Amino acid sequence: MSPGDASEQSRRFCVLSWEQVQRLDSILGETVPIHGRGNFPTLSVQPRQIVQVVRARLEEQGVIVRDVRLNGSAASHVLHQDTGLGYKDLDLIFGVSLSDDQAFHLVKDVVLDSLLDFLPEGVSKERITALTLKEAYVQKLVKVCNDTDRWSLISLSNNTGKNVELKFVDSLRRQFEFSVDSFQIGLDSLLLFDRCSETPMSESFHPTVLGESVYGDFEEALSHLCEKIIATRSPEEIRGGGLLKYCHLLVRGFQPRSETEMKSLQRYMCSRFFIDFSDISEQQRKLEAYLQNHFAGMEHKRYDCLVTLYHVVNESTVCLMGHERRQTLNLISMLALRVLAEQNAIPTVTNVTCYYQPAPYVRDINFNNYYIAHVQPLIHTCSNSYQTWLPCN
Repeated sequence: MSPGDASEQSRRFCVLSWEQVQRLDSILGETVPIHGRGNFPTLSVQPRQIVQVVRARLEEQGVIVRDVRLNGSAASHVLHQDTGLGYKDLDLIFGVSLSDDQAFHLVKDVVLDSLLDFLPEGVSKERITALTLKEAYVQKLVKVCNDTDRWSLISLSNNTGKNVELKFVDSLRRQFEFSVDSFQIGLDSLLLFDRCSETPMSESFHPTVLGESVYGDFEEALSHLCEKIIATRSPEEIRGGGLLKYCHLLVRGFQPRSETEMKSLQRYMCSRFFIDFSDISEQQRKLEAYLQNHFAGMEHKRYDCLVTLYHVVNESTVCLMGHERRQTLNLISMLALRVLAEQNAIPTVTNVTCYYQPAPYVRDINFNNYYIAHVQPLIHTCSNSYQTWLPCN
């Protein structure tokens, strides 16, 4: 490795301050409920506990865990508490080898078996199978295995959206969407301190905890987080293009580092989103799931996010045919109205535009029995008019 490469590599890392270590310790010690479906009881889990149990079970099965890291919004919260983003999911990354299907199955079985340790006292465990535990406590199960990426995700259910997500990574080409969510914090030294030290942590006596920005430059990424700046690179590499996260950041008060650069990147975001979610029903499922998972407790922000998404798609989509683009915009409008209805905030009829597909004979220039109301649309449409659609009151 050349001196330049070594310097560039070192800029990815930073040692956490005592204040940051305290926040990390608090998050790892927080009790998170894992809600069971049906009659299954709620599990009370501390992140540090489940990491230690899963890691021990994996090593008993001969699986070497390279390291364990905290990722995502929780890691960002540790580094800078006042981002305005808060954190929902607890993303825990286990570095392991996933060389074949057997390794994937083993990891899944170990996690499910570990859940037995957290069942309340008095619950009979003899007849509870791995399949039963999966149906009761797992919200999402993902397996990715291709030339560049080998990883799996097990997301444990939480009714408030604060899911504990266990990610087992052999290789992952793209590990971030934007610089502000590119942080990973190593947990090994803190967990080792828990096991080995009888003396409580203090400012003068605590483990060295290392943070990394997989964006590339830790200090630059941290400054983006503190100053609420949106920056990324090659969004076409991200599943979904990072489009929904981008709109989420805009709604939360973040601003692009460069308006000109971001306008160009928006086109790549939209193109990748519509490649990954080409069908309108897929788009609806993705949007509904994103709103549900990322705005729990902040339902009032869902409408703002959809309005922002509407404008971005309207301005920057170049890969769709006209009718496909209108179909997507109508979907976003419909979801926005639904959100308002759920909040009992439907505006008066003078603020709503209703669209319908007229019968063929309406195109006859002599047919003029339709009244066209002059109303203000809920979401401003683009300046281009489409002759096959008419507004009505």
